[in-house]
Amino acid sequence: MATARFGFHASHEQFPPSELLALIQDAEGAGFDCGMSSDHFRPWGAAQGHSGFAWSWLGAAMARTGLPLGVISAPGYRYHPAILAQGAATLAEMFPGRFWLALGSGQRLNEDITGLAWPERRERNARLRECAGIVRALLAGERVSHYGRVTVVDAKLYSRPAEPPPLLGAAVTEATAEEVGAWADGLLTVSGEPDQMRKVIEAFRRGGGQGKRLVVQVGLNWAPTEEEALAGAHEQWRTNVLGGDVNWELRTPEQFDIATRFVKPEDMRESVWISSDPRWHVARLAELVELGFDEIQLHQVGRNQRAFIEIFGREVLPALRR
Repeated sequence: MATARFGFHASHEQFPPSELLALIQDAEGAGFDCGMSSDHFRPWGAAQGHSGFAWSWLGAAMARTGLPLGVISAPGYRYHPAILAQGAATLAEMFPGRFWLALGSGQRLNEDITGLAWPERRERNARLRECAGIVRALLAGERVSHYGRVTVVDAKLYSRPAEPPPLLGAAVTEATAEEVGAWADGLLTVSGEPDQMRKVIEAFRRGGGQGKRLVVQVGLNWAPTEEEALAGAHEQWRTNVLGGDVNWELRTPEQFDIATRFVKPEDMRESVWISSDPRWHVARLAELVELGFDEIQLHQVGRNQRAFIEIFGREVLPALRR
């Protein structure tokens, strides 16, 4: 069935980087095809409690495995776009053909530590587009000076890969997907209802993304029983169920905990794929294959990571590949 690759999502908000390194190695051994890393300065909530530096971890993970890996970062705030370009160029030079970088408009939770004013969505998207152009120019070997929403003075990358890494655009709404279609080599989005995801894909293609790479991050939770699956998702990931612009505007883990204090375990099914039945997960993931995703990154939101890796490696991934 599957022509897509299935990846293991390394959630730095939830685990120390040393444990994530062991987990990505376990995932490779269990048959996962690839991986993806989050990039946070703060966790979403107190129950998660971690936030290692993703770029240090990526070098170690790529050295310890043979997996292709990607990361999503926000340029123009805590990361100057020239520094992101340098980091991407270094990993792509060391591990040819194995690294991709997705650029997103960012979340206040991570980005306002610099003291910069946090802009509204339209301005964030404009800043993203401007920074993406700078990153792409630097990866192409150009000498860049730029004076706009960010400033770059006579920058040039001296260590570059033979081929620049793919530069993806992150989007969860149709409007943003259409915007990133103009400059990105591919789309990174998140799981949702098939009809809504189809609209996001169509918007990306309409904006210039026709024929380009499609990657999706899936928030799911498996456990031996339904009760454990619900409880694990609620304990670790209820801070991520807020709709609208709230996810991008709250600034501390404590604010996310307060905002979600009335979320019940049953409410988690609206935003996380929850089931104790591996066959249920096979069916839902098959829908993403049918939608045309090239890469499907699986984020097990509960803490039972090794049990998830074992059961999905034994039952879910082989069923999808049959």
